[in-house]
Amino acid sequence: MKWFQQNLALGVLLVTSGICILFGAALLYWRWSVWSEAKQTFDQVTAERNRLQSLNPFPNDANYRKLQGYLEKYDATLGKFKDELKAEVAPAPPLAPNEFQSRLRQATLAAGERARTNNVKLPDRFQLGFDEFARTMPSTAVAALLGQELSQVQILINILLDAKVDSITSFRRRPLAEERGASPTPTPSPGQTGAAAAKQGGTPTPKLIERNVVEISFKAAPGAARKAVNEITSSAGQFFVIRTLYVRNEKDKGPPRERTAAPTPAPSPQASPGQQGAGALNFIVGNEHIEVSATIEMLRFMF
Repeated sequence: MKWFQQNLALGVLLVTSGICILFGAALLYWRWSVWSEAKQTFDQVTAERNRLQSLNPFPNDANYRKLQGYLEKYDATLGKFKDELKAEVAPAPPLAPNEFQSRLRQATLAAGERARTNNVKLPDRFQLGFDEFARTMPSTAVAALLGQELSQVQILINILLDAKVDSITSFRRRPLAEERGASPTPTPSPGQTGAAAAKQGGTPTPKLIERNVVEISFKAAPGAARKAVNEITSSAGQFFVIRTLYVRNEKDKGPPRERTAAPTPAPSPQASPGQQGAGALNFIVGNEHIEVSATIEMLRFMF
């Protein structure tokens, strides 16, 4: 104790050094413990990785049976969805060329009779867009597809006639690719170019959807046009897609502004106090009709 009092500076230095050594030893032990734990975790992960790499990737029997169950459920759901889509498309029964011509004549007569009943004006010599086949028979290979398209067109025309539009001013059907003698080989999907198909092996991806396109124009009151468009988009017998729709008012200009008001007729002496004059109301808007032009795709599914 006397030595510490006689050598105070040296004693303080020694005590401070001892404290620092103890603190450093404690810190070193703590870091070594952390490193040991991290190394142990790393060794365990490495060992698990090596074990997984050496395993056979084929699943065990329980997982394999579970996977097969998922695949069967997916296949059943997909098949049910395809059947529901096919139910929304007009059928395509096999037809001979003369049978198609007979169906076309019957459909044309039925459309004309329905138009007369609903007071709808049709274009002159209206043949439902199949004008060329009214005189010549189609080929045997395309007769069934034309019969299906005829059913689709009948559904579309009946919707317009039942909505009681004023008139159908024009109706044009785009010819099918098979009518032009195109090869029925699979074609690339809409989002895939020929170069992409060739890069993937040279075999184009077959189409799942084909489109029969018609262009139609009709005049109607706004309520009748709205009813027709709603029924086309929600038709239960055929899947229609309205690709383009143009609506034009038959009156390009607004009503003229009246400068002087017409004199109000005086009530007759015989009229009762609550009875008004016989003058009719003059509506300045709401009586005009519209002209609608649309490009409509009639889908058919190829699965």
